[in-house]
Amino acid sequence: MENSSEVTFFVLAAYGDLGKMKYFYFSFVLLLNLTIIFANVTLISLIFVDRSLHEPMYVIIGNLFINELYGSTALFPMLLLHILSDTHEISRAFCVLQVFCLHTYGSIELCNFAVMAYDRYLSICHPLHYSSRMSSCKVSSLVVFIWVFSFFKFTITLSIQLRLPLCGNFIDKLCCGNYSLVKLSCIDTIVNNIYGLFTTFLSIALPLILILYSYAKILRICYKSPKEARTKALNTCVPQVISLLNFAVSCFYEIVQNRFDMKYIPQDVRNGFTVYFLTCPQLLNPIMYGLRMTKIRKALKSRIFPNSVA
Repeated sequence: MENSSEVTFFVLAAYGDLGKMKYFYFSFVLLLNLTIIFANVTLISLIFVDRSLHEPMYVIIGNLFINELYGSTALFPMLLLHILSDTHEISRAFCVLQVFCLHTYGSIELCNFAVMAYDRYLSICHPLHYSSRMSSCKVSSLVVFIWVFSFFKFTITLSIQLRLPLCGNFIDKLCCGNYSLVKLSCIDTIVNNIYGLFTTFLSIALPLILILYSYAKILRICYKSPKEARTKALNTCVPQVISLLNFAVSCFYEIVQNRFDMKYIPQDVRNGFTVYFLTCPQLLNPIMYGLRMTKIRKALKSRIFPNSVA
């Protein structure tokens, strides 16, 4: 293939021949998808309708749940289709759309974690100024910025990638990724690599720096606080830390898998890690916040059992 205009579809070679097991995989993935949708929609609706949850922290958490739905929509329909299919082909247009959605999902996720850490930092380290520094207007602005920033940044990445002439259409993965398409280029990709490193810093390194700074300040304050206040402060941060670590480890694996040759790892193992990265945060986060956040748990219980005592 001499230029990218001739590439009309890609083959996702990681699926292989699933045989009769494809029906088991399809049922499992479908159940997982329905569980993710149910859990996230339930908590988004709860935060929307329950006035006691109309606070900055819960609005930011609600935005996290919305992003989980966005990420799952980018993955599951094509994943379910390819599990049942025998060809595992995806049109170029759908491949590019999936690349855009999955990459912006990851960027939004980490940026949202950074805003959540900043919110906890203000609440614990500057409680007297929290209301003024984290007003409804500011929260709304931060949420909008997260989405606009992620969409704008990756639109530039995608526009650079789409100009590359491609010399192949085989992708050894379960879904399309930006770097997977860049590796198919017939020409030098130094511009893509340099901008890719720049966007990696903006999408991953910068949010992580802000998160680590916020939690370092929180730990410093907690160390000087009475035991009861320290326990209460740390408990509000536990779900965020667990969710962040889960996503960060998964994200790190995907970056390493894209950048380095990992063919020495069995394909099934690589596929398992990819599915984990793209599904576990979407399932873990609503469960984690629904169980660990006392106010959300009480609000959910009061809606399900209105006559019971929370």
